[in-house]
Amino acid sequence: MATVHRFEELTAFKKARELNRRVYRVTRDGPLAKDYGLCDQLRRSSVSVMSNIAEGFERGGRKEFIQFLSTAKGSAGELRGQLIAAYDAPFLDQATFDELYALAEEVGRVIAGLMKYLQSSDIAGPKYLGSGR
Repeated sequence: MATVHRFEELTAFKKARELNRRVYRVTRDGPLAKDYGLCDQLRRSSVSVMSNIAEGFERGGRKEFIQFLSTAKGSAGELRGQLIAAYDAPFLDQATFDELYALAEEVGRVIAGLMKYLQSSDIAGPKYLGSGR
């Protein structure tokens, strides 16, 4: 893994950002946009994934970063549950549901991989990912 100095460089953050963009696109129009509660929850969950990756990285400590990544992964799971509710309502068609659900799963897997790497590594903190410190 190359040295990472900014959270924006992390694949996990990039994937979470894409998920957030897609959630906002889907909740902007149509019947889902009129269900303010569910729409708000979907948006909050997707923003939470990104926010926790960023905040944990900026804290500077490896253990603290892992804890924030755990929260981000939990938010990705929460989002999957909300997507199921939106599909069952039915506010989402099959194709949109499948796309968003798969992306949320992928984000969770990428975060889990980063957590595993950090747990098995002796690096000092997230700002030096891959530097061997």
